[in-house]
Amino acid sequence: MIIYNVTVKVETSIANNWLEWLKEEHIPEILATGCFHDASVLQLMEPVDEEGVTYAIQYKAHSESDYQRYIREHAGIMRQKGLDQWGNRFIAFRSVMKVIH
Repeated sequence: MIIYNVTVKVETSIANNWLEWLKEEHIPEILATGCFHDASVLQLMEPVDEEGVTYAIQYKAHSESDYQRYIREHAGIMRQKGLDQWGNRFIAFRSVMKVIH
């Protein structure tokens, strides 16, 4: 299994609205691509950051080819939707991991 991890730091002033958008719109759209079969949202508890709230969203793909298909066919559109909705009020860092146990 492949985990596509997106760590996002969101300005405190939009954090609640951003989280609602993430759960109600963004994640369902990404899962609807068929490239991932599940997603989890985690909130960073420590260290505490007064400037924003940090979340990690983990999308689970059955294979690397499913993940690559997402990157090739859908990632640009999904990333642009986030920028269109929230502008520069968040920053995102992406990583890919393989589950070995």
